[in-house]
Amino acid sequence: MIITLQSDACRQLMGEQLSGLSVNNLENLENQLEKSLKGVRAKKKQIFSDKMKELNLKGNVMQQGNIELHKKIRLLLQENNALRKKVHKARDVNGGNQYFHEPLNRTIVHDVFTPSNLWPSQPQPLSKEAGIESTHLGLQLH
Repeated sequence: MIITLQSDACRQLMGEQLSGLSVNNLENLENQLEKSLKGVRAKKKQIFSDKMKELNLKGNVMQQGNIELHKKIRLLLQENNALRKKVHKARDVNGGNQYFHEPLNRTIVHDVFTPSNLWPSQPQPLSKEAGIESTHLGLQLH
């Protein structure tokens, strides 16, 4: 008898077998469903809130790591430029090769948050003088 009552109540919560219920019973069922739904929504809201906090924390940690990496890159670029200046100074003092000139700053730092305009390019013939026409497949900046 208890199992039958529980299965009937479960079916009624699912919206089945409602035809034999009085208005009072239907109102009680509606109130019970609303209370359950509020609990489900509160739990869902709490889970989303916790996940957002977790993701924000991870994002902050990643951003801090990115800032540290940018500092290291700047420091390495400064050290690299200082070493290049020393090399050029030593070449000038020792009468280095007058035809060899290397620019002081050849390094380009790309911000990882800036989207690049890199798209696949159409195949381009490399040389027409050669009997065989070869193609170059690659990427091209637009």
